[in-house]
Amino acid sequence: MAADEIRLSAADVEDILTCGHMEVIGRLPRASNATLFVKVTRGDIALPAVYKPRRGERPLWDFRHGTLYRREVAAYVLSEAVGWSLVPPTVERGGEFGVGSVQLFVAEDDERDMLELVDSGDDSLQPIAVLDVLLNNADRKVSHCMFDESGRLWGIDHGLTFHDEPKLRTVLWAWAGERVPAALGHDVAALGDHLAGQDSGAAARLAELLDDDEIEALLDRIELLARSGRFPEPDPYGHPVPWPPY
Repeated sequence: MAADEIRLSAADVEDILTCGHMEVIGRLPRASNATLFVKVTRGDIALPAVYKPRRGERPLWDFRHGTLYRREVAAYVLSEAVGWSLVPPTVERGGEFGVGSVQLFVAEDDERDMLELVDSGDDSLQPIAVLDVLLNNADRKVSHCMFDESGRLWGIDHGLTFHDEPKLRTVLWAWAGERVPAALGHDVAALGDHLAGQDSGAAARLAELLDDDEIEALLDRIELLARSGRFPEPDPYGHPVPWPPY
């Protein structure tokens, strides 16, 4: 049974991605790290997914080697914790090429011109722009934003996130210095309270995926954004846009 024939909760998808039989179909092109298209089957349900094994990560000077797949999972955990569900369900599991992240594959609506939406500063992309501030996303390209065929907004490719030093590089600077929409700002403030709670499952999961200094920096970013209520300005002396931007 194909995924589009049934309705699954995020928890159902996580369970299938974690426990199902995973078959590698092929490698996705134009990815700097090993990125494999897979089918994950449990019972009569088969889901398309993207598998990024740890052993396929290219070493970087500024991110600790072998941690990118965990950052993919942490981005999903944070997106769910803030209540926006912008990142497709993503889990950590073993596979044919070892442990890695496995993320539900989302088919993009080809009728939407994402470059035009980014260039025009379309407000529909603001939730991803705010999420990137929280994630400290160092690689938000145009192709990392998409709408699926139902019109739902998604963000993908979050391996370069959660660094404890400022690393924000994104194509979504259209609202720099402007006030964050009230609803999004409220969610950010609530997220800070939630992660500070003693019984926060999200905080416990993030602590398993990230270093202590990365967690501390995340909490600082949440507090700063909640207090300022504004989108940040790009660093005039840095490199605020990823290369290539697409």
